[in-house]
Formats: sequence, structure tokens, C-alpha cells
Amino acid sequence: MNDQPIREANASLRAIFATPVIECPLPNADALNAELKRVILEREKGDKGTQHSNLGGWQSGWDMAQWGGDAFDEIQRAAHAVASQATCDRMGKPVPVKWISNAWANVNRDGHGNEFHTHPGAYWSASYYVDDGGAASDPSLGGEFEIQDPRGVAPAMLAPDLAFAMPGGQSIGASELVRPQPGLLLMFPSWLSHAVRPYRGDGVRISIAINMTPAPSGAPA
Repeated sequence: MNDQPIREANASLRAIFATPVIECPLPNADALNAELKRVILEREKGDKGTQHSNLGGWQSGWDMAQWGGDAFDEIQRAAHAVASQATCDRMGKPVPVKWISNAWANVNRDGHGNEFHTHPGAYWSASYYVDDGGAASDPSLGGEFEIQDPRGVAPAMLAPDLAFAMPGGQSIGASELVRPQPGLLLMFPSWLSHAVRPYRGDGVRISIAINMTPAPSGAPA
């Protein structure tokens, strides 16, 4: 038999079922962050906080829109705008969406982190970084945002030493890390499992979490 070579020019690669993760640095972040840090740390003093995914640290109630002030409103407006830009109808066309949100603040100090979790009942989720505790310039301080591969270990079960030759194909069965920095708005689908690695610094790592859900049809604007 005379074997014929594969015609590479006829092969096409499609990256389907991609997971959208958005990194959006916000302008004027320094002024916003100074005010947000003041408001959040003041709130922490008189509020015992809640316990959800946090492993140590302080997490506020989900009512930050009621006490976060103008600086928080600016962050929430930006998150809604990015969510709208990144959402379409099932034909890929832009669609107007009114977003309903809840939001909370997170304060982590030395040794604090968050276990893997998801945000049921929401469509988009966001993390906004007010203060990274110095970790952006010193990776040894940890505190990374860790995203779990939603495909689980299945792609790596047969041949764990191999990977797919495509963008992101090398991380199968693993996780991806995002290093927070002040002013960064990070957005992801609410079903995506994520965690925060322990922060190991003398400073304070402050973030804001926002869940966004489309308002029901006919809801008032």
C-alpha cells in the first residue's frame, strides 16, 4: 500500500466550548481604591462579617451596594457594562440586559484565603481588586485567584504526559492563576469553580465580589 501523507492545509482547528474570563483594568483606579479601602476597613471594624468560602479573613454581607458609596457604584457600573458587552443572544447578536447585582467585600491578611466554590444563581461574577497587599510586585506573597479547569481531570486520564496543541491545551486537568493587582476587574461565568490561594504578607488584600443576574422579562428599568 502506498500511504498518502496527511494534507495539513485541509485541517482546521476549532476551539469550541471556550470559557470566557475577562481581565479589565479600570481607569482612575487609584482614587477609587483609596476611597474603597477607607470605606471597607471602616465597615470591618463594626461588622463581624459572614462565613462562606473564606478561610479566615473578613467577608461582609451581600449588601455592599447599600454602604459602598459612590466609589462602589462606579465599580458596579463598570462591571455591568463589561457584562453587557460580553453577553449576546443565541445567534451571537448584541442584546440589552438589565443586571441585578449583589456584592460584598473581602479582607484577607496573613494566611487567609478562600476555598474552591461557585456562585449559584448568578450569570456573571466579578472580582475587583482594591489592594493586592504587595503581591503584584512580590509573587512569594501568594493570594492568587485560582481557576479550576471545568473539564475536571477527564482530558488527562489517558495520557497525562500529553496535551492538545491549541491555546490553553497545556493546562488540561489543572488550574490557571490570575495575579491580582489594584484596579483590575476580573469577570467570569458564575458556574466556574475558583479559589483564592493564601496570602502571605504583612499588608492587607482587599477585593470586592459582584454577582450579576439578568432581570426577569418585564422588570422595570
